Amino acid sequence: MDFENLIYEVSDRIAVITVNRPEKLNALNDVTIRELGAAFVEVSRDDGVHAVILTGAGDKAFVAGADIKELVSLDAPGAKLTSLRGQGVMGLIDGLNKPVIAAINGFALGGGFELALCCHMRVASETAKLGLPEVGLGIIPGYGGTQRLSRIVGKGRAIELVLTGRQMDMEEAVLTGLVNRVVPPADLMENAFILARTILGNGPVAVRNALESVRRGLEGTLREGLLIEADLFGLTAGSEDMKEGMTAFLEKRKADFKGK
Repeated sequence: MDFENLIYEVSDRIAVITVNRPEKLNALNDVTIRELGAAFVEVSRDDGVHAVILTGAGDKAFVAGADIKELVSLDAPGAKLTSLRGQGVMGLIDGLNKPVIAAINGFALGGGFELALCCHMRVASETAKLGLPEVGLGIIPGYGGTQRLSRIVGKGRAIELVLTGRQMDMEEAVLTGLVNRVVPPADLMENAFILARTILGNGPVAVRNALESVRRGLEGTLREGLLIEADLFGLTAGSEDMKEGMTAFLEKRKADFKGK
């Protein structure tokens, strides 16, 4: 696919989507938001893609935030529409039935942090910085940051981070569970690919249903989540992949999963 502000590549069942505005620190303008939406729609439709790595071009920023030049001219109705449009794209990524890994190669601030938060996993460079600085600009996060951050780090810490606007270093990010692993900058993409390939070595039906179980379960109560898990456990048990996986284990060989 051809994009103005993204690079979209697919190799060995893994799509790599790169926000490509390094001269603007990969800031999210309206065009980039729309293109991200289109790229993830393509991912959802492409049966040849089983996992996604999302990153930013250059070595300074994953995505440094929203494009302030666009935001400054918005009135209240326009700002709400912008928020809903961005939330829709973030929700599309969050709701994808294929694992999405954010490879955070630098600043992930404001809308960039919100973009990382909607990914299912986060691998970060040692030099990365995370934060929601919106209150310092007289506005609040609008792409889901106040909601997803609190679900990961808890209410108190999320409120502190949102109200102070301070940046987190990677030591704190690991301790709070915001990132899955921190690696030297030169090893970032390699580690993201290792994580993706490890996941793709498992049964595709099981990976898809396990991801759905975690995601949907967090939207309700524990009781509701357990029922969702039981439904998906039963659905997965009826798959050809389950039979192949169990048979391969008993025969002490590598499973040949077909995704069915």
